Amino acid sequence: MQRLRRLAGRRRVRDAERRFVVEGAKLIGVALDAGAAVESVYVDPDLVRPGDGVEEVVGRALAAGARAFDLDAGVLARVAGTVTPQPVLAVVASVDVPLQHLEAAPPDLVVVCADVRDPGNAGAVLRAAEAAGAGAVVSCGTSVDPFNPKAVRASAGALFLVPVVTGPRAEEVLEVLGRWGLRRLAAVARGGADYASVDLARPVAVVLGNEAAGIDPGLRAHLDGGITVPMTGRTESLNVATAAAVICFEAARQRRQAAP
Repeated sequence: MQRLRRLAGRRRVRDAERRFVVEGAKLIGVALDAGAAVESVYVDPDLVRPGDGVEEVVGRALAAGARAFDLDAGVLARVAGTVTPQPVLAVVASVDVPLQHLEAAPPDLVVVCADVRDPGNAGAVLRAAEAAGAGAVVSCGTSVDPFNPKAVRASAGALFLVPVVTGPRAEEVLEVLGRWGLRRLAAVARGGADYASVDLARPVAVVLGNEAAGIDPGLRAHLDGGITVPMTGRTESLNVATAAAVICFEAARQRRQAAP
């Protein structure tokens, strides 16, 4: 249990062990469907309910070589730290890939998180990007760990379905994507081109900055421009995950329209 708490609470432990915690039968099922290596599953029998899928997913994990453990009542709640704890959680091997892994067939829509700090936002960005058909999501060095338990929950399993790159500095990532022929466009609250008027059917990297400060000025030399979602209300700016969803789905719309 101490190991589970460390994996759930400390990025350096997740990085060192190349493992992270996945909560709930549905997300564990997505991990198994995607071929992720599930090391072990932990069940609180008092929380299991008929039809919640726990028995099925534990059986699948065991068949895939995982170990299973029944825990005393309340233990999972202390590990997960959520108001309504799931009856089952798993330790899963990290699924991130190095940026160079994508070079053989560079994706034509990439979302780059450059200093996105909130794990809920990071997970929601992953979910939106995967749903819109992005070929990769890159979490640069100063961004929150996408394998943080809150980010994993918010991704709704998307981190198992789209290639995730973690660790490199934003400057390095943008230089590589530029060499691969992607146009690097920063999402900015104001002053950028109208996102609907920009050709997003071409290979493009959508760059998301910090929730409060936006894009680091030091990245401007590594960008090809900025795009803005116009707002008619009095709200100052969109949440970063909402902006990512709007832009990514506009890219998806343009690509459908351009398809034969």
